[in-house]
Amino acid sequence: MERAIPVVDLSKFVDGNEQERQAFVEKLGKAFHEVGFVGVINHGIPKELVDGFYSSSKEFFSMKKEVKNKYEMAGMAGQRGYTSFGKEHAKQSQVADLKEFFQIGQYVDDPSLKEEYPDNVMVEEVQSFNTHGKDLYKAFEKSGGALLRAIALHLDLEESYFDHQIDRGNSILRSIHYPPITEEPRSAIRAEQHEDINLITLLVGASAGGLQLLTADNEWKDITPAEDEIVINVGDMLQRLTNNYLKSTTHRVVNPPKEQWHVPRLSIPFFLHPKGGMDLTCLDKCVTEDRPIAYESITAGEYLDERLREIGLKK
Repeated sequence: MERAIPVVDLSKFVDGNEQERQAFVEKLGKAFHEVGFVGVINHGIPKELVDGFYSSSKEFFSMKKEVKNKYEMAGMAGQRGYTSFGKEHAKQSQVADLKEFFQIGQYVDDPSLKEEYPDNVMVEEVQSFNTHGKDLYKAFEKSGGALLRAIALHLDLEESYFDHQIDRGNSILRSIHYPPITEEPRSAIRAEQHEDINLITLLVGASAGGLQLLTADNEWKDITPAEDEIVINVGDMLQRLTNNYLKSTTHRVVNPPKEQWHVPRLSIPFFLHPKGGMDLTCLDKCVTEDRPIAYESITAGEYLDERLREIGLKK
């Protein structure tokens, strides 16, 4: 079966010789330019950590509605804690996605950053959810940082270009639960077509299929990662920074065939964000005669704010 997305081996960049690193940079850059998605093996995220967070998440989402609701924080725009079923929609859609989710943000000890980074919401009933969540957050940050170093080299920037932007950045670990479908959905699917807001998204294998990307020929293709492979895609911030050279590809999660409606789906994406102050002005080297400047200057924080309003999380 032909793969919808190319696959790369991150260990070739992290531990490889100069030639292997160069080959990795070229392959990743080409994938992000042409497809916007890539599968990554040897990504450095321990399987037992992923499995642990999966089972803790399953435990959390199986709790009674009134228990979960105490973790829904007013005025947080869903950026910390629980967001109940049917709250979020794609920016072009008025129909809510068929999902509920829990978000974990940056861990900071510096009191001066508290306003920018509110405390994470701790789940009393499932302690392992908190510990696994923190460990997985850190592991994703590390692997995501390595991928961005390769992208910096592909863009002829200093390898460390993104390092200080994502150090204590505004990244989000999201645990998403798509419950069993119990009746004919009113034109809703598990997650309507959308693009991600951030720099890159790292997704560990979902517990069931359904993820699709929209190709340049306007066809929907299934993304079926192999065991222990994570799926990475370009977000709008990186597309914006590179003046559309790297591609933030439209994707969605479709409903399963009717005979599998009873199967819930659990999915764990990590949305890698920079600090709010990062300048997303298009890079000079990405502006050419063939590709004139497509975006006004904006900071990552302003852009995030704008998008949270569009998807209904911020009023």
